Amino acid sequence: MTSINNLSDLELVVRLKNGDEHALRLIYKKYWKILFNNCYRRLHDNELSEEVVQDIFADLWEKKATREIDNLEAYLLSAVKYAVFRQYKRKRFLPFFEEPLEHLVYDENSADTALFLKELQLFVEKWLEAQPEKKREIFRRRYIEEQTTQEISEGMSIAKKTVQNTLRILNIALRANIVKLLLLMSIFANHNK
Repeated sequence: MTSINNLSDLELVVRLKNGDEHALRLIYKKYWKILFNNCYRRLHDNELSEEVVQDIFADLWEKKATREIDNLEAYLLSAVKYAVFRQYKRKRFLPFFEEPLEHLVYDENSADTALFLKELQLFVEKWLEAQPEKKREIFRRRYIEEQTTQEISEGMSIAKKTVQNTLRILNIALRANIVKLLLLMSIFANHNK
């Protein structure tokens, strides 16, 4: 017979749904540090990060019977992400994004993930259409054709430094627009719960 300390995440979720407080303590022990570190990387505030993570575990316990959780770690990390976005909204400051966007936690098999990625792709395409032609061409060559800055410079007959500066400006602008999109999506997701 398997010891409760050696249960899989799926088994812990089943026990949690049945009101097993020990399962909650095991989930807390397993994931608290991961969630705290993830939260702290974005908020840069110990006390606030602890509070956010505690709220996530309290919410997990309070809504245990109604939550459908297929991947516990992905669920908890998504909860951190949305809780952090709510903090940004409340505090009216922009987030620190130290990780590339492709490292945002998602479940590759989720229908929500496929929809999110499609919406994100459409958003980037629309954003790119709104850019001046020269900037759009630099972006396309770098990120779609995967040319180096040197190749772009030579192919467009512009200075390499101009290409680098344009890419830096485009990256900042795109990132800021994606942050706004994610904030709006989290607001609508929470509103529809």
